[in-house]
Amino acid sequence: MNWNFLAPLGLLAGSNIMMNLAWYGHLKFPNKALWAVVLASWGIAFFEYCLAVPANRIGSRVYSLAELKTMQEVMSLTAFVLVAWLLFDQRPGPSQIVGFLLIAGGAFFVFKSPLG
Repeated sequence: MNWNFLAPLGLLAGSNIMMNLAWYGHLKFPNKALWAVVLASWGIAFFEYCLAVPANRIGSRVYSLAELKTMQEVMSLTAFVLVAWLLFDQRPGPSQIVGFLLIAGGAFFVFKSPLG
């Protein structure tokens, strides 16, 4: 497998972990001023974009835009589960697991195109 197939996976994984930290990490600091956590989140998001933009640029050589977006969404949910679990001790319940599995099923259709 060549670099153009693998690089977007690693870059998108890192980007999604960072973005979920930007979106939810500030909740660990409820007493901090809103402007301060917004600036901190923007700072994290800058570095997230430094991963996401090359992931999409490199990935567009070998993946369709629909495939790239699907990878990003699946990784975003995976990163969300990790951040919620590790930072907030919130594990997904049965309904969330079923919902995530349905999304994974949707990803199958995007990548395998069984309907043409």
